[in-house]
Amino acid sequence: MDVSVSKSNRWTRASGRYRREGSPWTGLWAVVAKEMADHLTSVRMSILEILTVLTATGTVYVAAQNLRQTVAQDRFLFLKLFTTAQDPLPAFVGFLGFLVPLIAIALSFDAVNGEFNRRTISRILAQPIYRDALLLGKFLAGLFTMALILTTIWLLIIGLGIMTLGVPPSAEEVARSLWFLLLTIFYGGIWLALGMLCSILFRQPATAALASISTWLFFTIFWGMLASLLAQALTPERGDLITQALTQVRLEIALGRFSPNTLYAEAALAMLQPSVRSLGLVLPFQLQGALLGAPLPLDQSIMLTWPHLTGLIAATILLFALGYVIFQRREIRA
Repeated sequence: MDVSVSKSNRWTRASGRYRREGSPWTGLWAVVAKEMADHLTSVRMSILEILTVLTATGTVYVAAQNLRQTVAQDRFLFLKLFTTAQDPLPAFVGFLGFLVPLIAIALSFDAVNGEFNRRTISRILAQPIYRDALLLGKFLAGLFTMALILTTIWLLIIGLGIMTLGVPPSAEEVARSLWFLLLTIFYGGIWLALGMLCSILFRQPATAALASISTWLFFTIFWGMLASLLAQALTPERGDLITQALTQVRLEIALGRFSPNTLYAEAALAMLQPSVRSLGLVLPFQLQGALLGAPLPLDQSIMLTWPHLTGLIAATILLFALGYVIFQRREIRA
């Protein structure tokens, strides 16, 4: 006996058990389109977008005014639009490191528990939409929305830089800034997946938002201090003092990279400042033969930041997979 829900969402009985027919991703893009429309038309996102655009415009405009005097001398003038700070405004990179997690958390902290509180989750899953498609659709909608916002800001910076400096960016500058944009999107993807995980774990949106923001503050403020203390405690007391000091510094750097903020800051530094040749501890004898101050080629900078991008993507997948497993085990009643 067949129990048919729809042509694309059908359950058949075989050997005393029901099995699902059709693709588990049925309805995925319908969820993505609906969630993106909700994000882009919500008052919450409008406030964040206005705040982001105004602050980005202010920081880049002030940086461009300071860089107009060095147009003829600097090869990577456009990249300095992202890294030049002028009191009281921070550099654009530092501004993104602070605001991108807030945007990601705002997009996801009530993605799942909001459906439970509105009692719409059972209605959605009664349609030809599986849990797999629902969860992945909500995540992709948040990621696409954040990518759209960040790409718009990137284009705004390029246009404002051309108008203010009077020169176009070089091909290498465009490529480096695009790689930086990709790093920023996946940096936000970590906090987006974290917000969705908290939305699955906690039934109240306020609790989920508080847990997500607390985790972000922990890695932003306290993890660096904790990594230093752990490195001091875990460094073995053998060998001379120089060896112990080097071991402690390397361990502290490794522990610090468990923070997404550290991974993003190091990768952004290497891409936007071509003169950076290493992101770890470098001893003087390791620099023999190197042209200090010379810009690193683009492919070498990409190789230097590739482990950081891989770490950001891996952390995003891990958090999403954890939320996926918990959501699949969650009981949903009509």
